[in-house]
Amino acid sequence: MSEPLVPPPVIASVKDGVAPIDNMRGARWMIAASLCFAVTIVLVKRLGTEFAAPEIAFIRSLFAVTFVVPFLARQGLGAFRTKSPGMHLVRVACVAVGMNLGFYAAIHLPIATASALSFTRPLFMIVLGMLVLGEIVRWRRGVATVVGFAGVIIMLGPTDLGSSLPALAALAAAAAAACSVSVVRRQAAIDGPGTVMAWFSVGAAVLCLFPAIPVWETPQTLAQWALLAGVGIMSSLAQYLMINAYIHGEATVLNPIDYSQIIMTAVMGYFMFGEVPSLWTWAGAAIIVASTLYILLREQALARNAA
Repeated sequence: MSEPLVPPPVIASVKDGVAPIDNMRGARWMIAASLCFAVTIVLVKRLGTEFAAPEIAFIRSLFAVTFVVPFLARQGLGAFRTKSPGMHLVRVACVAVGMNLGFYAAIHLPIATASALSFTRPLFMIVLGMLVLGEIVRWRRGVATVVGFAGVIIMLGPTDLGSSLPALAALAAAAAAACSVSVVRRQAAIDGPGTVMAWFSVGAAVLCLFPAIPVWETPQTLAQWALLAGVGIMSSLAQYLMINAYIHGEATVLNPIDYSQIIMTAVMGYFMFGEVPSLWTWAGAAIIVASTLYILLREQALARNAA
């Protein structure tokens, strides 16, 4: 649920030309973004006692549309002009599927577990790169990926793996997010961030509407409307804060900070829902974090050597 509207590789080019690197400032933006993402998960879980995940996902998508309305007002239908509509449709489908499954997982899993499982996204990106794009995965990245998925098995516990539909939904949501990021990294370079955001916002709202219709429950109280609005506002604010973080800071500094979201959700889950993460959860989360950080740092080192 923490996929940025504009991915770091796109933002990096903006950063290089506009703002000097200020990792401390970027870190503050990232901590704020992680907090907003954690609050979003808490709100989704609270709303899950009264509303189905597809309805929450649809309302969240409507808020994303409001952020591109000024751009659409200036560009009109030209905002959707692209030479690769099929790729945008694939990305929109991945976003809609990932959002629905991610919200379902947040409702039915301890929120610390749901948050930690969402960070398997980089592992799925490596698998997708190998199977779909034909990328060569060298042994260090391959071992780190296998270790990361072993962390998933440890986190879920030996008796729960394969029998927990919400856990499988969380992993499927991470895989869908990985597919979405892989597509947008290519399309943003071709069409530009504005077109990518237009397709994302409008397309996700349209696709999320269909699963929401059969389970729709009209909110009856002001508190319900406030919580639903809170999901849209907090998640959109989190995206904005994350974008600003990558504008000012380096990914190798900021990505580890984003893992603080796991701790934040664990604390909120304890005080809001009485959830106490098990040792399996902490051990598995630590392995997932360590493996993805290793992959990040290894790729950064290879990039420096190539340069």
